[in-house]
Amino acid sequence: MPFIQYIFEASFNGITYTKNSADFTDFERCIFNHCDFSASAFVGVTFIDCIFNDCNFDQAQINYVALRTAHFNRCSFREVNFAMADKLIFDIRFNDCILDFAKFYTLKMKGTSFSGCSLIAVDFMAADLTGAAFPNCDLYRAEFDKATANKCDFSLSRNYTIDPARTKLSKAVFSKSGLKGLLARHQIVVT
Repeated sequence: MPFIQYIFEASFNGITYTKNSADFTDFERCIFNHCDFSASAFVGVTFIDCIFNDCNFDQAQINYVALRTAHFNRCSFREVNFAMADKLIFDIRFNDCILDFAKFYTLKMKGTSFSGCSLIAVDFMAADLTGAAFPNCDLYRAEFDKATANKCDFSLSRNYTIDPARTKLSKAVFSKSGLKGLLARHQIVVT
């Protein structure tokens, strides 16, 4: 069994992480500023109550990472697959992040906040998004098939296409201008 390193209340600035440089490490109440994780293939890594500012995770492999109350500000996650992350206390928040082509397939993400994010072609298939909020988000080609989006707030988001016959939307909130995204399947034109 590998040795687990524990780091508490540390700040990391401008670090470029290599494929395995963070492996088998628990980070608690740490702050990461302008760090590059794009080459990382995390194994046995846990982030607890951590904040990430202006970090790059594009194409990082986060199959064996635990995100327990992780907040991401202005970070990039292009093509990152979150679906294999540790599901125990999976709690994340995104503010002004790029998540284009990311995958959240089957994850339980109740109450997750995506604020001001680009979520182009994101896979939310079969995810539980109950109570999630998407203010000022671009959801162009995002996939919600078989997802639970009850009580979600889409009122300030744009470019979504959600099929109410294939997605649970009880008490979800939409703006009048976004109704065309709910009717696309029926080829109804809303002007």
